[in-house]
Amino acid sequence: MAITDWPVEERPREKMLARGGDALTDSELLAIFLRTGVQGKSAVELARDILGHFGGLRQAMEATPEQFSEIHGMGTAKWAQLQACLELGRRYLEATLDRGEAFTSPALTRRFLQARLRAYHHEVFACLFLDNQNRLIRFEELFSGTIDGASVYPREVVKRVLALNAAAVIFAHNHPSGVAEPSPADRSITLRLQSALDLVDVRVLDHFIVGDGEVVSMAERGLL
Repeated sequence: MAITDWPVEERPREKMLARGGDALTDSELLAIFLRTGVQGKSAVELARDILGHFGGLRQAMEATPEQFSEIHGMGTAKWAQLQACLELGRRYLEATLDRGEAFTSPALTRRFLQARLRAYHHEVFACLFLDNQNRLIRFEELFSGTIDGASVYPREVVKRVLALNAAAVIFAHNHPSGVAEPSPADRSITLRLQSALDLVDVRVLDHFIVGDGEVVSMAERGLL
């Protein structure tokens, strides 16, 4: 049955307009993006096929163009559109942080860092550079690889802080394993960075560890 034959209140687009995005399932949201189905399948049925094929929404969003094209009716153009939607979401969160909520809204900061760092299959160390009112100056991914004392260089962090005239920083890095628990290496490098930045009067406000479904604050754990 075509979606146009469904009761109006059950059609994804009309449901979105009436009740908001929170009321929709993953497949209904994806169906709005797809707009149309393929022969013999509605957009919602096609969306369910996509989610079933990849094992969920996150896996579908992280699929390569080649993997996405394995789905009948999909191709690189549709993959590019989906990635554009994902990037718009990231930029929306970053634009919201630009209004000065990087430190006053930890939940927003967590959502932004998850959107930026969770999908990497290797560790990425990043920094939110803030002014003296804790407003975001810039977000930068500084190092990648295994995050330990050998791959995160305090001298380089200090150089970027001085170049951007930052008064405070929030560090973040992901754990590709999905477990967001701070490791001894995480605590060690955080203390080294904190000691280096103390010399130039720059405050380290937090260090977030980004896991699969959780973002842990080292400050909230009393580790800063």
